[in-house]
Amino acid sequence: MGLAFVPIYIYYLGIEAWGLISFMTILQAWLTLLDMGLTPTLSREMARFQAGAHSAQSIRDLLRSLEVVYGVVAIAVVVIVWITAPWVARNWLRAEHISTATVAQSIGMMGLVLAARMAEQVYRGAIQGLHRQVWLNGAQSVLATLRWAGAAGLLAWVEASIEVFFLWQGVVSLLSVAILVRQTYYWLPPIERAARFDWGALVRIRSFAGGMAATTLLTLLLTQVDKLLLSKLVSLEDFGYYTLAASAAGTLYFLVSPIVIAISPRLTGLVAQTDEQALRNLYQSASQWLTVILIPAALMMAAFAEPLLYVWTDNRSLSREVAPLLALLAIGTLFNGFMHIPYAMQLAHGWTSFAVRINSIAVVVIVPAILWAVPRYGALGAAWVWLLLNASYVLICIHFMHRRLLPEEKWRWYREGVFKPLLAGSIAVWVMFHWIELPQSRVLLAVALVGKLLLLTVVVLLSTSVSRTWIQQRIKGYFFQK
Repeated sequence: MGLAFVPIYIYYLGIEAWGLISFMTILQAWLTLLDMGLTPTLSREMARFQAGAHSAQSIRDLLRSLEVVYGVVAIAVVVIVWITAPWVARNWLRAEHISTATVAQSIGMMGLVLAARMAEQVYRGAIQGLHRQVWLNGAQSVLATLRWAGAAGLLAWVEASIEVFFLWQGVVSLLSVAILVRQTYYWLPPIERAARFDWGALVRIRSFAGGMAATTLLTLLLTQVDKLLLSKLVSLEDFGYYTLAASAAGTLYFLVSPIVIAISPRLTGLVAQTDEQALRNLYQSASQWLTVILIPAALMMAAFAEPLLYVWTDNRSLSREVAPLLALLAIGTLFNGFMHIPYAMQLAHGWTSFAVRINSIAVVVIVPAILWAVPRYGALGAAWVWLLLNASYVLICIHFMHRRLLPEEKWRWYREGVFKPLLAGSIAVWVMFHWIELPQSRVLLAVALVGKLLLLTVVVLLSTSVSRTWIQQRIKGYFFQK
């Protein structure tokens, strides 16, 4: 929903205002540092509770303890963002068509939105750990529609101002928190006494939470430092172009996240039950299904970036500006997506130190690389840095991860989960790019692109063992029933 209405936001507010909205997204990402690794830890502990490692009383006490911590942090966020807003508006963001006062007021309003979104994460993590992903997906679909479609409606029919946009975001965020709180407690079993703050519960999770906090810090440096530095190094307009491309490439995570969210608690449960064979099978099948779903979308986005952007925005000049950035960011995001199931496996084993070490090395490289590339090549330089970083993860880091976890599964992961589907998809998209001409009409162009995506998906489906087996079973089941 957020992506669908971006053209409307740009139409009513302009590309600079979109850059300001993107700045809020960056702040939201950086404020996950204040999470201190507690949300993924809570999700893991909820999954362990489902596997019998917690009592109802202990898991409720842990939840209440985290609520107290988050309440203090949320108040601090609102105050700090409001106080620093004028300085950020004057000295960091380079707006040319929006007044400094408007920018400062908008940033101040971001504080409420950011605090509420942090609270959402706590209960979202708890619900995921309780294996209630289907309900959560449905609720998030409704709330996302309300959040983004409602904002578009207000801009079109009430007032086209950036302040109205942020005010609506705050209202929907508070509503989201209320709904998630109610459902979390509804699914937890009753207890004899009221839940209370338990310092011991926090102490018991400190090791895993500390590793997750360090990993979060380094992940943010790797995934958000490009945008943070660009917000300072380039104009707000150029920053808007880059974040528009990043938003489009980021939709690939919509394909990754559902699989990872569904698989992670199951991996954790299998590790707790020491079911090695089931763990191996789930790891490989999840990795292959993720690539089957991800590769066609990413390759289409890279090969047909400009026509896709035109279909989306109905703006040819904007599409030409953003297309080169989108092509590079899409391939970088594809490589990043490959790493999610292996990372979930590491967390299922409670092994956070590996990601900390690898990301520490990467940070030492990426920050100087961006500072060198952006002044010379602009936003395109930052996009190249993102691509090369994630390609290095796939080619290097996986080797060391499998040396400790499932060593005999490494080459199968590379062969079935990366190389074969990527090669098949690349050949198919090359043929379509050079031999199938696209129409000029926007409607026909959209139809043609969808057709190419479906064809590419079939090719990739046939390239991996798990999807071929699934197709064969469906065909056999169909004829057997007949």
